[in-house]
Amino acid sequence: MSSSPLPQSEIIHGLQNYRDERSRHWDAQAQRTYTWDKPAQAYHKRLEEIYQLLVPKGARVIELGCGAGNLLAALRPGYGVGVDISSRMLEIAAAKYPNLTFVHADAHDLSGIKETVDFVVLSDLLNELHDVQSALNEVRRVCNQHTRIIFNFHSNLWFLPLQLARNTGFATQTLPQNWLTKEDVQNLCALANLESIRSWEEILLPLRVPVIGNLFNKFLCKVWPFNHLALTHMMVARLEPAAPTDSKKLPVSIVVPARNEAGNIAAILERTPKLGPDTELIFVEGGSTDKTYETIHTLINGQTRLPARLFKQSGRGKGDAVRLGFAQANNEVLMILDADLSVAPEDLTRFYDALVANKGEFINGVRLVYPMQKKAMRFFNLLGNKFFSLGFSYVLGQPVKDTLCGTKVLRKIDYQRIADNRAYFGDFDPFGDFDLLFGAAKLNLRIVDIPLRYQARLYGETNISRWSDGLLLMKMLMIAIKKLKYV
Repeated sequence: MSSSPLPQSEIIHGLQNYRDERSRHWDAQAQRTYTWDKPAQAYHKRLEEIYQLLVPKGARVIELGCGAGNLLAALRPGYGVGVDISSRMLEIAAAKYPNLTFVHADAHDLSGIKETVDFVVLSDLLNELHDVQSALNEVRRVCNQHTRIIFNFHSNLWFLPLQLARNTGFATQTLPQNWLTKEDVQNLCALANLESIRSWEEILLPLRVPVIGNLFNKFLCKVWPFNHLALTHMMVARLEPAAPTDSKKLPVSIVVPARNEAGNIAAILERTPKLGPDTELIFVEGGSTDKTYETIHTLINGQTRLPARLFKQSGRGKGDAVRLGFAQANNEVLMILDADLSVAPEDLTRFYDALVANKGEFINGVRLVYPMQKKAMRFFNLLGNKFFSLGFSYVLGQPVKDTLCGTKVLRKIDYQRIADNRAYFGDFDPFGDFDLLFGAAKLNLRIVDIPLRYQARLYGETNISRWSDGLLLMKMLMIAIKKLKYV
């Protein structure tokens, strides 16, 4: 005989009992947890360092399950709201951090919060929730299309060690916890119409041990097989992309860096597709020894198919040209099209469709999926591309199959955020590809690859020096590892 489903009143009553029990528990723990020098302090300090890398200062942040507000305060938000079920915890938080706002509420009901924010933080909260899916549905209330939701939650391998630590006073006492795998959380996100962007592991040694602590927590926990032994899973998610509508069509600026590409300009003007309600071409020329500048000037003044402008860069390198072009762009979508036509201009339609449909926020071309035309890429260049793709995918935390394809697309608002954070990595990328990729990864933008047919150039020779530029790429990889991975 099958049992009847619980009536709604019983379900609600069960949740209310759960809330009451948790509220009483954390009220009782409040003074003890946040006034003694507990060994677990090292764990929370390391979490602060991790979240500070993910959340830029001055952002709009809500932390659910904020406790005494220490993590939220460490992020130095421009607008910070802490939500917790324990009124005693919030009294401590409000006294310590009067510049922040604290709300007594349960993560299962955020109806009292009306604004959206840049980041929603759930640190060690998923383990506590009565109904994770319902709580994630509530998280959507405070999200917009740019919001990033950041979780950390304990690995199942640490069930017994943490239980022992709590029983011996080395960790805060808790009520029975949820023990979720990464796959569980990814599935719950999908059920709540959230999309997981990336996940990784942190913290091998949750105790304060000089020198060894940094070795374990900043290096070994990022390396196989030690990463499988880490205490906490990290995950970044966003709202699941909505179906595209005509109202979301966006105007486009296509930046074309050109050096010694005079023979390709006519084809660019003839073949570049019209995208969205408005498309402009921005040519940036610098350092040519042929008549590239003169050719562009003549041809753009002799055609009316697409609005086109020409600028001459004062600096050197493609990266400098791209920055100049983006600075002069009038439209909401920014694209890069290499003037060598190794990527067909017609393929820009694929990039545009992916961005407008919100399949990704940083659309990156990939030349390494389909077979290439003969002589399209030299053998050692191909090996270098594959090597750096593996290295940068490891560092960026998202699969990026081809880091050196010049065709990249993003929104102007996101490019401006990358530019504002450029000082974090330094200004050393003459190509421009890695400046954008690193910045997108730092902001946790959703990176999506578009496979392309890579064509052999019809005019001129490559501007890439495989050996000297390869050494520069290695230097950038090392800096990215230091700035993004082992921090």
